[in-house]
Amino acid sequence: MICIVTGVSGSGKTTIGTLLSKKTHLPFFDADDFHPGTNVEKMSQGIPLTDHDRMPWLQHLANKIQDWEKSGGAILACSALKETYRQILHAVPDILWVHLQGERPILEERLKKRQNHYMPPGLLNSQIDAWEQPDYGLHLDIKDTPESMVNIIIEKLRLKSPNSHIGIIGMGVMGKSLALNMAENGIPIAVYNRFVVGKEEHIATGFAATNKHFPLLKGFDELALFVQNLESPKKILLMIPAGEAIDHQIGDLLPFLQKGDILIDGGNSFFEDSSKRYDYLASKGIHFLPMGVSGGEEGARKGPSLMPGGNAEAYELLFPYLQKIAAKDKNGKACVTYVGPQGAGHFIKMVHNSIEYGEMQVIAETVHLLRYGMKLSAVEVAKILRNWIAEGLSSYLLEITADILEIQENEELILDKILDKAGQKGTGNWSISTALKYNTPYSPLFEAVTARQLSANKEERTQLSKEYSHRFRAFAGDKVLLLDHLKNAFRLVRIINHETGFDLMHKVSSSLHWNLNFSEIARIWTNGCIIRSKLMEDLVAIFQENPSIIHHKPLVGKIKEWKSDLAYLIGLGLSHDFALPVMSASLNYLLGRIIEASSANMIQAQRDYFGAHTYIRNDDPKGLAKHTDWLLLKEKHQNKDNAL
Repeated sequence: MICIVTGVSGSGKTTIGTLLSKKTHLPFFDADDFHPGTNVEKMSQGIPLTDHDRMPWLQHLANKIQDWEKSGGAILACSALKETYRQILHAVPDILWVHLQGERPILEERLKKRQNHYMPPGLLNSQIDAWEQPDYGLHLDIKDTPESMVNIIIEKLRLKSPNSHIGIIGMGVMGKSLALNMAENGIPIAVYNRFVVGKEEHIATGFAATNKHFPLLKGFDELALFVQNLESPKKILLMIPAGEAIDHQIGDLLPFLQKGDILIDGGNSFFEDSSKRYDYLASKGIHFLPMGVSGGEEGARKGPSLMPGGNAEAYELLFPYLQKIAAKDKNGKACVTYVGPQGAGHFIKMVHNSIEYGEMQVIAETVHLLRYGMKLSAVEVAKILRNWIAEGLSSYLLEITADILEIQENEELILDKILDKAGQKGTGNWSISTALKYNTPYSPLFEAVTARQLSANKEERTQLSKEYSHRFRAFAGDKVLLLDHLKNAFRLVRIINHETGFDLMHKVSSSLHWNLNFSEIARIWTNGCIIRSKLMEDLVAIFQENPSIIHHKPLVGKIKEWKSDLAYLIGLGLSHDFALPVMSASLNYLLGRIIEASSANMIQAQRDYFGAHTYIRNDDPKGLAKHTDWLLLKEKHQNKDNAL
């Protein structure tokens, strides 16, 4: 929706426009701010502008109006004295014109009070003389209060009932938060939720009624009316559970859709399922965008990290909206980018979640060592983590961990009241199966998932703990030195966790010819998402030079240095009965990547012995497959021994 507030100087266009912007959440622009310098100079000298002076200014405004309309709308305050001017500004079909009119004495009095404006009161006469009364739009008398006039305008907006630019299906926590984010950014938004008698009744309409201070938010309980309300091409964001629910919803929507319409899946669907849906919908002429959304409820409401893949043409249509609601990186650029074709958006969200698993687990292991190995209080541990953050290890997960260690209820640490059974929703398992399918080592993040699975067996763990007399044993030695070892070990594990995730992205991207841009993926993960961190900001530059973190030469020296810290901490922790699955797996992963003479020759010998799977000799320049008759050689060896 574009709303243009017109009137001569002193009529209150800016006041009305600003107040209207606050209530509708549409951005406000003052046409005077777009005048070229020559026009401003003339008006400052009390010289009226000619039509020739105004034409470039009006045309520039018309272009801006088209841009604003594409991104959800705007409020513009503009004198627009003549009908010819208004016709130029009518650059889009859906405009609400608001004309402010008042008696000359009121206008003159207001202009006398106005300070620091280049328009002198003397130009008022020329404006009144030039004013051509329109016979359309909303006419308001400036004798009324700004609040009452704005209420009239908002009611007119409701009656005008523009088609919504985007629709959201699914009013769970994430769907509601994204809807409010869009409404607050001035995007006309329609929401729909299924209607189930006795279970889910009037969810969408009730949500819209509760948030009626957003006039561009509309709720629907009927799917047909919801889709009918959307402008074409229709853009519908699905925020419903992954799996069969997505397919059922697509099936329900298809009768209402036409070629060129756009469906976006913003849930955590498995990327291979999303690729199949992409192909299926493409065969029907429907654009499909599988889009990862990270940041949780707060991120969805205030600015998430968005990872859309699928149809590139549809992404271009959605980008003006997505950039308005996304988080912003340190340079003010929206944390959204076109990831790649088919299910690429859901693929990198899946990898994001598995890195998240690893980050959470290594922090949990670190806190465990600090509290029970070094016998530090929760407050002392929080202070250490905050020091690490200040020293360059900042991350969202580390920050909230420090918060958790400080928050009490009834003078007791809430953390110690939480049952140690970790939940999960399946994206970690998908990452593991994908890594296996694409022959990619994934042990650190596999162990993060395994740790959650083991934690779920609380009853058995309690029983076995007693049977094995398990207890943590405190560390001896210099705590300052131990802290230094632990900090460096923590740094290295985080690097390896990220390397593991991005290596999987590299393997899948190469195999499927997706051409993923890892630097850009890291950039959109620097804000809005759960794994945002200083390390992620560093990766933006690193991936511009190298697709692998551990091959990045400036990091090689640090990794060499911290490797011994990690090995020491793992040995110390395991010998004192601490489970350190991600720390241990990370070091094994690193050693497995950098070792030249591995133990795999024994594996190949065993495979050839029992299964004739062949092997390659390291002294054969041609690298041909060989097979040894091990039993024959064994028999010869035994005969030789017997002869001796």
